Amino acid sequence: QVQLVESGGGLVQAGGSLRLSCAASGRTFSSYAMGWFRQAPGKEREFVAAISWSGGSTYYADSVKGRFTISRDNAKNTVYLQMNSLKPEDTAVYSCAAGWKAGTDSYEYDYWGQGTQVTVSS
Repeated sequence: QVQLVESGGGLVQAGGSLRLSCAASGRTFSSYAMGWFRQAPGKEREFVAAISWSGGSTYYADSVKGRFTISRDNAKNTVYLQMNSLKPEDTAVYSCAAGWKAGTDSYEYDYWGQGTQVTVSS
């Protein structure tokens, strides 16, 4: 089992930045690919970013490419999502996930955190 806890969410003005963290505990964090997803009120969960277990490969949704950066520190059992140039449409609950593949679909992940709220004001 892997337990994931997100933090770092909050309220930020458009154009600002936030860094989300996802701390893992339980079984070996470094064995898992990690992903970030988000879900806005009334909308389906959508893929944001993913990173391979080694950190060598990263993937981004077109909507965040160039603005968001996913990274991981396996020594700290933590994955990060650096969010720059935030837009109101980025407002959502952001969740991290661990799985066997750095994929873009929710079903590719086995473990999920509780989520952290990100609100971007205009």
